Amino acid sequence: MSIIAEAPGFLQVFSDGSVKRFDPEIVPASTESINGHKFKDVIIDSSKPITGRLFLPSTPTQGFSSKFPVVVYFHGGGFCIGSTTWLGYHHFLGDFSVASQSIVLSVDYRLAPENRLPVAYEDCYSSLDWLSHQVRSEPWLEQADLSRVFLSGDSAGGNIAHHLAIKAIQNKTCNVKIKGLLLIHPYFGSEKRTENEMAEGEAGNVASNDMFWGLSIPEGSNRDYFGCNFEKAELSASEWCQFPSVVVFVAGLDFLKERGVMYAEFLKKKGVEVVRLVETEGEPHVFHVFHPKSEATHLLQQQMDEFMKSY
Repeated sequence: MSIIAEAPGFLQVFSDGSVKRFDPEIVPASTESINGHKFKDVIIDSSKPITGRLFLPSTPTQGFSSKFPVVVYFHGGGFCIGSTTWLGYHHFLGDFSVASQSIVLSVDYRLAPENRLPVAYEDCYSSLDWLSHQVRSEPWLEQADLSRVFLSGDSAGGNIAHHLAIKAIQNKTCNVKIKGLLLIHPYFGSEKRTENEMAEGEAGNVASNDMFWGLSIPEGSNRDYFGCNFEKAELSASEWCQFPSVVVFVAGLDFLKERGVMYAEFLKKKGVEVVRLVETEGEPHVFHVFHPKSEATHLLQQQMDEFMKSY
């Protein structure tokens, strides 16, 4: 049995189809209040399974209204690795819940290659249905304002947030009001290489991205699969006008920065009313996960909060 795909320190895929993941430090479930917030794990769909972690500010800030906006967050990891229980995600989202005075639902969806796309999109969309149904019975959601729901995520999670916004427009049955998207270093691709991808010295990054896409998109598909290439979205001009306001965060040292800029430009051309592009200079891909207490991360949280408060 040989290794056919590997992300050193995170993932090994073997020739018999088996997968081995190496998770970094995790934070177990708890309902204790820490650093101004409390958190607990929830079951979104036990049959699949889909789970999540809820973060709630322990004490609302002075003058805050009785209702909290809700941020539904999707972790990154090329659709193949990652978890809301990872230490970096836990600290980032707990701190953001306090900073933004919002309820955060962080979703653990099923991973590829065992569950290839569009499974992650379907799992994460079901979290919105769960949210709308649980708001009446889950005590932690009593203060949730479902008229102010924001979708967010990093890398593959940013990709998921984009596709959920499209799915909500197409289905016309979403029971929550998606006010905006906050995409952090979103993960997209295409068969056509970009200028940066063809640059000297980038072969390793290209190979890594291609590996994750090869593991996550349906077998027999290529990188022009709709989940990979945002230009393949099937929305009419009138539907694009319904797309939520978007802020796209990119990092100056991130190999995926170019794709993030292209995505923002694409949305503008499609007539999306509000599209903001914010760059963090001198930082790498998903720095907020690896350094959740850094000054750059605190600035990112502040920028996210400012975007949300404008809607």
